[in-house]
Amino acid sequence: MRLLVRPINDWLADYDSSHRHATNKVLHWVCVPLIIVSLIGLLWALPTPALFDGISEFLNWGTFFLAASMAYYCILSIKLVLGMLPFALMTAMLVSWLDVISVSLWLTSAGIFIFSWAGQFIGHWIEGQRPSFLKDLQFLMIGPLWLVAAIYKRMKISY
Repeated sequence: MRLLVRPINDWLADYDSSHRHATNKVLHWVCVPLIIVSLIGLLWALPTPALFDGISEFLNWGTFFLAASMAYYCILSIKLVLGMLPFALMTAMLVSWLDVISVSLWLTSAGIFIFSWAGQFIGHWIEGQRPSFLKDLQFLMIGPLWLVAAIYKRMKISY
């Protein structure tokens, strides 16, 4: 019988195997959080159903995606999701702020998105490894957990 959900340690080990070069790691530490912020910003900028409007300004596609991501992370590791929670909240606050500055949210987010993905691909070019998500799209969700897991390892926190 095949597991429907791989254990988090398998995901992280597989992801880590193509992220060993110091420059690639640094680029991922910068670019992965920026990609998340930009993706949430792009989703936040999408029109929402009229039903959402009267409830809360925070009820939008960006926060919906954040909530769905956190649910997915709960399946993989409750301890790691606790580490992701402060980042998710800070992301929502930052995107909320970006939404009210003079430059449009979608334009700002698109610029950050393109810049960050360029950094990711440069890192993988330096590494000499293809990005993990080309093997399995779920690795797009594993990158942020890889960063949290690295923080946990440094702090000697098990996950």
